[in-house]
Amino acid sequence: MTGVDQQALIAAARAAATRAYAPYSNFHVGAALAFADGSIVTGANVENASYGLTLCAETSAVAQAMNTGARGGLLAVAVIGGMNGAAGPVVTPCGRCRQVLNELAQLGGTDPVIWCVGEGEVLELKLSELLPHAFGPASLI
Repeated sequence: MTGVDQQALIAAARAAATRAYAPYSNFHVGAALAFADGSIVTGANVENASYGLTLCAETSAVAQAMNTGARGGLLAVAVIGGMNGAAGPVVTPCGRCRQVLNELAQLGGTDPVIWCVGEGEVLELKLSELLPHAFGPASLI
């Protein structure tokens, strides 16, 4: 469907989750973004004692991608999370992360597949299903 190796992207998200900084919740999340040029960018959640300043894994990955010049071409995203780094129930991106992913996707006119990973289960959705009627760069024209 996307030309992206689902298992490899999930493995990259799992590896990213091991680098999470989650001393308050102990909920480690990893995200991996796959781009049309074959590159993969990862991110992990970074908590902060001032909870509102915490960064989600998806937001960290998008910031990393944008800082390397990515401005579109987002094909797929894998997200995994759980307590103390162990896989648990399926994790989906929060509302903020859906919006952040949408910004990057709209820059390239893509509707990436989102693989939400849980213990023995992968929920596959398109970003447009997670964030219908999204506001983005095209809304400001």
